[in-house]
Amino acid sequence: MSPLLYLAQRGTAAILALTVAVHLGTILYAVRGGLTAGEILGRTQGNLGFLIFYAVFVLAAAIHAPIGLRSVLREWTGWRGRSLDLAMLALSALLAGLGLRAALAVYLG
Repeated sequence: MSPLLYLAQRGTAAILALTVAVHLGTILYAVRGGLTAGEILGRTQGNLGFLIFYAVFVLAAAIHAPIGLRSVLREWTGWRGRSLDLAMLALSALLAGLGLRAALAVYLG
């Protein structure tokens, strides 16, 4: 693995550790508080802080996952070269696009 991919993998892992913890904590808070899905959406719609938080979460996952999957595919299948890199780049773009679309849909309502 190249040094840049190594740093990206480790950096996004740190971001994901924090964002997953906050996300799970928020879920626990909402569930224990008895909030309904409608009430949760009411609190998150139009909230720029939530949009930024989930955009960071999505982008970290969209970078982190394809790098890890690339390593697994190289090891298990022997797939190497430009085609693997392009496939992982496409996966990253797909994850980012779908995730950001979902976060924006919650923000806009």
